[in-house]
Amino acid sequence: MRDEQFTIIGRNPVIEAFRAGKAVDRLFLQDGIHDGPVSTIIREAKKAGIKPEFVKKERLDEIAGQGSHQGVIAYLAAFHYSSVEEILEYARSKNESPFIFILDGIEDPHNLGAMIRTANLAGAHGVVIRERRAVGLTSTVAKTSAGALEHTRVAKVTNIGQTIEELKKEGLWFVCADMGGESMYRLNLKGAIGLVIGNEGEGVSRLVKEKCDMVASIPMFGDIDSLNASVACGVLAYEIVRQRLN
Repeated sequence: MRDEQFTIIGRNPVIEAFRAGKAVDRLFLQDGIHDGPVSTIIREAKKAGIKPEFVKKERLDEIAGQGSHQGVIAYLAAFHYSSVEEILEYARSKNESPFIFILDGIEDPHNLGAMIRTANLAGAHGVVIRERRAVGLTSTVAKTSAGALEHTRVAKVTNIGQTIEELKKEGLWFVCADMGGESMYRLNLKGAIGLVIGNEGEGVSRLVKEKCDMVASIPMFGDIDSLNASVACGVLAYEIVRQRLN
């Protein structure tokens, strides 16, 4: 469960949150309700680029507890989002080549929190996450990051592939993690770089992988075939750190 301060329950509060420009991460609407206020909420959500999730009343009852949800519950972001340009500006202010994590559809808040912590400790200038079908900056993410979210710029974008193309114009090269790639120890990961990590189950999406300049694999010698997404992120991030230091 999220902390109450990050949950908005009821039609009017949710409408006002959208109109006030609050960063809504997820919107739950009860199946079968299509009256005027709900139509207004759907319209406001569309303007904000949020896709409503239609669920059964029992799910909303569980989230709301004793609260009267009126068929509507929204989750707010626990922290303020930065822009991609702010991440680049931060790198410029430090006179460093940009180093950015690009997370393609991470759904587990514990993984996202761990990756944000790794980004901070590895000296990355920011993290870019996907807007849809991915976890946002929830209170669980903040807690798992162990304070790193307070100091790490996180941008949310609607299209990861398009963002990669825009960042290439700024001189970044992109490496994504995939078991079928070249050993990370054989790749040149110096300079301005984006590290792309995919969804916990499916990995980096095909369209995003096609836009990457390099595909890196992590040598493994055990009896299972893959690492947890946040662990793989940490291993690759620190190979980039090693090469940047040299």
